Amino acid sequence: MTVRTLLSSVAVCGLLGLAWPAIAQTDPLAARGAWSIPERSQARTPPMGWNSWNAFRTEVDEAKVLGAAKAMVDSGLSDLGYNYVNIDDGWWLKRRQSDGRLEIRTAIFPSARIEGQDSSFRPFTDTLHAMGLKAGIYTDIGRNACSQAYDLHSPNLPEGTTAEREVGLHGHVDQDIGLYFAEWGFDYIKVDACGINVYGPDNPLVREHAYTPVPPLIDQVSINRTDVPAVQALYGEVAQSLHKHNPDGDYILAICNWGSADVRSWGKNVGHMWRTSGDITPTWTRMLHNFDSASTRALYAKPGAWNDPDILFVGHGDFDQNHLTEARSHFALWAMINAPLLISYDLRQAPQSLMDIWGNADIVRLNQDPAGHQGVIAYASDDVQIIVKTLSNGKKAVALFNRGFAETEVTLTAAHLKFAGDAPVQLQNLWDKSASTFTGEAEFMLAPRQTLVFEAAGVRQLADGVYLSEVPGDVNVAVDGVIAPEPDPVVHRMRNVWGETRGSGERPTYSGWGGAQADATPYDQGLKVAGQAFDTGLGVLTNSRLEVRNAGYTRFQASVGVDDSTRNTRDPVRFAVYGDGRLLAESAPMRLGAAPSTLAADISGVRIVEMVARSQDMTSDLPLVVTWGDAALRR
Repeated sequence: MTVRTLLSSVAVCGLLGLAWPAIAQTDPLAARGAWSIPERSQARTPPMGWNSWNAFRTEVDEAKVLGAAKAMVDSGLSDLGYNYVNIDDGWWLKRRQSDGRLEIRTAIFPSARIEGQDSSFRPFTDTLHAMGLKAGIYTDIGRNACSQAYDLHSPNLPEGTTAEREVGLHGHVDQDIGLYFAEWGFDYIKVDACGINVYGPDNPLVREHAYTPVPPLIDQVSINRTDVPAVQALYGEVAQSLHKHNPDGDYILAICNWGSADVRSWGKNVGHMWRTSGDITPTWTRMLHNFDSASTRALYAKPGAWNDPDILFVGHGDFDQNHLTEARSHFALWAMINAPLLISYDLRQAPQSLMDIWGNADIVRLNQDPAGHQGVIAYASDDVQIIVKTLSNGKKAVALFNRGFAETEVTLTAAHLKFAGDAPVQLQNLWDKSASTFTGEAEFMLAPRQTLVFEAAGVRQLADGVYLSEVPGDVNVAVDGVIAPEPDPVVHRMRNVWGETRGSGERPTYSGWGGAQADATPYDQGLKVAGQAFDTGLGVLTNSRLEVRNAGYTRFQASVGVDDSTRNTRDPVRFAVYGDGRLLAESAPMRLGAAPSTLAADISGVRIVEMVARSQDMTSDLPLVVTWGDAALRR
């Protein structure tokens, strides 16, 4: 029988508390003693490379793609990790009806034309592999692809009958995945979702172009009208087929359903990366929108599984060679939040000023740091943000981001970095390579839309350990307690770049409101229990379970309680800490207003620590917010 460690501060209350029944093995909150995300050999750091879409849309061809590949190798970008060369929409001709095999548009990919044989991308992928690169391809989870709805002017749309133009995975998952990977030799696949979103029977497009009507599984403006289990199951089928046809695990699955279907909660279990928003465009406000969709989700990303705010638009529009301040900001922000770095520009004619941005080895190094910790927002406002990322070398990266259109002064403190306030902090500017030192705090003047990025070294605030909010890549949100997914209202709402100002404007769309947060509550409030504020900790809802990798630490410690911001003011919660599936420490039931209790456990030799907050027989359907204040692993 497991021995429970009840702290003296809550022991009496525990004896007088509620009865808590035994945990069934099927209970999602039951300790597993294991890391529940699939262990993947690929994408241990965010994928890097090139994608054809923002550069050429469907006007892609073999010369353009191989020209980009050659430029990556010749410029040294491939040496920095830009290794994936990905064809997006526009490559297909039709699906042959005799056997369902896809045919390549050989007019634009001439190497795919093989006399007397079926068209094949094998010569193309062999060429990329011989260059030391990897090859990526595009498809859709449904019958038809996005271009067949949104790029009707394109000369490269699938041709033929209704059935011949159904080039998506529907009904052909295993056949197509086997073709792409086992036969053609691809290494990466982007799977879009227009086929289960825009081809409904009421869409005039379906009748005009004789498409098979498909009742939508995704409603992009209503999570309640989206069939989340069905969407997850479709992508899960793709993942199974990829595993079957790639027994060595050498592949990447990029889920592209634009942040819909609550993908932030299951994407990490199915794919290597998942889009957190709709498509990016080359405008500043749209970049903010996409960045915000991923920037608060650090606890959901880690090695092998990454938030994806979409491919880079550096080189275009507000981020072109005449707007280098904005281009640097865009690139630095993607690096800080561990977004995949996929260039989408005609590299055959890229100016040196843009090559210098993509080729900044120090900024790339932050993105590719093997620890895999996404940057956490240490200071947040609509005008300025400070984002801090823990590096594997023990240092921190910090970005000072001016979101606005006016020059502004930004104060960086040692506390933002979780460094001691009375010891010097050394800064290395990763843009101009200058060095500086401060103690306590330092002032910086930022130009409009500028982002300064530093590597920082100092004396750690927690000398004998690490706060869990510093190492989000070592924390897996196995269960976050969200019952009904809600749209996230803090994502920047820009003018609709497709509809301009028609209609009533953009509304919050992407589910995630209420998800677990580092150094904040699930609803973007400061962590506070019975009036005691915590600068660091994890905020989550009750009925949650967090898994933590332990790399040799011997003690777990946190101050736990119901957060003052909770909307549920009635129900109790009990906190528990497990080590490799064994109960190590447990609190008594706690309610709003109860002083925070210290929960500590000996984790010597433990590989996986699990943090469970449980409420049973809840009387309110309002969310109950709980705080693991100052949660840390210590030596």
